[in-house]
Amino acid sequence: MSQRSKWTATVTAAAFVLASHVANADMLTSIGAGEGEVSIVAWPGYIERGESDPNYDWVTGFEKETGCKVSIKTAGSSDEMVSLMNAGGFDLVTASGDASLRLIAGNTVQEINTSLIKDYGKIDPRLQSAVWHTVNGKHYGVPWQWGANVLMYNASVWENAPQSWNVVFEEQTLPDGKSNKGRVEAYYGPIYVADAALYLMANKPELGITDPYALTRPQFDAAIDLLRQQRQIVNKYWGDAAAQVDDFTSEGVVASTSWPYQVNTLRAGGKVKIGSTVPKEGATGWADTTMMHAQAPHPNCAYMWLNHSLSANAQAGTAAWFGSVPAVPETCSDPILTEQGCKINGIQNFARIHFWKTPVANCGGGRECVPYREWVAAYQAVQSGQ
Repeated sequence: MSQRSKWTATVTAAAFVLASHVANADMLTSIGAGEGEVSIVAWPGYIERGESDPNYDWVTGFEKETGCKVSIKTAGSSDEMVSLMNAGGFDLVTASGDASLRLIAGNTVQEINTSLIKDYGKIDPRLQSAVWHTVNGKHYGVPWQWGANVLMYNASVWENAPQSWNVVFEEQTLPDGKSNKGRVEAYYGPIYVADAALYLMANKPELGITDPYALTRPQFDAAIDLLRQQRQIVNKYWGDAAAQVDDFTSEGVVASTSWPYQVNTLRAGGKVKIGSTVPKEGATGWADTTMMHAQAPHPNCAYMWLNHSLSANAQAGTAAWFGSVPAVPETCSDPILTEQGCKINGIQNFARIHFWKTPVANCGGGRECVPYREWVAAYQAVQSGQ
């Protein structure tokens, strides 16, 4: 299925999924014997078993301890995750905020019995009841990792980090004396409209944007116009982390929104001098939650993984490998990560991040905002040159 088809399927099936009602299994009151396996939909780099680097493995020990064999399906976007979970057959998903509420509204995921999650109280208090996984006091997941969509740049072009997102939105001459046209990338997905809105929030205050995910019609139109302008300078749009690594390595791309995972991968490769920053406007970002399918085929193994996901092995290992911030702050002291590692990964940037969430029509205060289905349609039009 094409990315565009995935978006369309997601919006049709999830459209705050008033028509789709998955019968929820009864919430577990105790964890029983494992079923022998657990299946997880995850972002690339989130579930590692030491195949890329033997120092980064938080799967093998879990499998030996529980007898639950872990299978992983990676997804490149929140829309793909929603589509996969709607199709069923998976136990868990590491969902960002622009997917989690859709999954809850569609009854695709089930309430979590947090009394069965022994370290839930160790989670960062800002995340324990976050709005992207908690509805009417019920928790629909276990916080996992968080971080910013950073500005990644070629440090051979910039001696000092770029101060603004304008380097990827507006045509200009870069410090090496060359234009940025054809040398920048942008994220491939409708949620990227929020990045344009965030840039406008700081640089066009007259628009009155206060939340890049809650846009009135004039605010939304301004963001779409900016994306049309950006299209003239973009080399390509990335939706695959590995592809973006190749673009910076061999395709002449020098700046883009990115994830810390690509930053770490490129630095480890050593072929390109890479830097990353959160510019003055702030950044969009993700606070991911491990959620359980309403009809999870292996619920006991799923709860075992939910508990394991809060261990120092999983939390610190993932944060060190991916470049994220762990949901359990005390794991920053783990030797594989360290307090300095958490600082490098941006633990101090929480207040500067506008975390992904699904845009809805009723955005509070009596305002009517542009819902996500229209973000999809408008973004597709930009991609097709309209």
